[in-house]
Amino acid sequence: MNSAPGDRDDAALLRAHVDGDPEAFTELVRRHRDRLWAVALRTLGDPEEAADAVQDALISALRAAGRFRGDSAVTTWLHRIVVNACLDRLRRRQVRPTVPLGEIDHPVPAPPDTDLVLDVRAALAALPDEQRLALVLVELQGYPVAQAAEILGVPEGTVKSRCARGRARLAVLLGYLRNPPPGDSVTSRTGTDAGERGVGQ
Repeated sequence: MNSAPGDRDDAALLRAHVDGDPEAFTELVRRHRDRLWAVALRTLGDPEEAADAVQDALISALRAAGRFRGDSAVTTWLHRIVVNACLDRLRRRQVRPTVPLGEIDHPVPAPPDTDLVLDVRAALAALPDEQRLALVLVELQGYPVAQAAEILGVPEGTVKSRCARGRARLAVLLGYLRNPPPGDSVTSRTGTDAGERGVGQ
C-alpha cells in the first residue's frame, strides 16, 4: 500500500508525480511554496510579478519533473527554477535606468517622510540582479552559501563575493541611516531603532 503524500520525502514525491500520482506534486508545492514565494517577492519587489514568476516556475517544474536527475536536492532544483523565472522577468522589465554606484561619491540623502522598509526595498531593487539574488538567498532567506551556490549555479566564492559587493552598495545607498540629518533620526521617522530593523524586515 502506498504511503500518504505527506509521509514521503521530496525525492519520493517527485518520482511519484512522474509515475502518475495526482497528489504528489501538490504536496511538494505545499511544502515549499512559502519560501519560493519569499525569494520571488524579495527579488522582484512586486507581489503580482512574484506570484506570476512562481506560477511560471511551478508549471516548468511540473513539466520538467521527468528530467530531474537527482544530482541536487529537490528544493534546490525548485528554487533554481524560480530564480530563473525571476531573472527572465527582470530582463523583460527594462525599467528606469539606474545610476552606477561608482558615480556616487557620497551617501544618498534620505528622502523626506519615507518608511525605512520602503527605503531598504528600493535599495535592494537598485542592486544588480546577481547581487540582489545572492543577498536574498543568503542574508534574507538564510540559506547556506553552498546551497545558494547550487541554486544560482555558481561557485561558492562567487556567492560570497556578490554578497560582499551587494552589502557595500547597500551601505552607500542607505548611508543616511547611519548619519541622519540634525534633528532627524531613523527612530523618529519609523518608530523603531535602525539596529532592530534588518534588510529582511
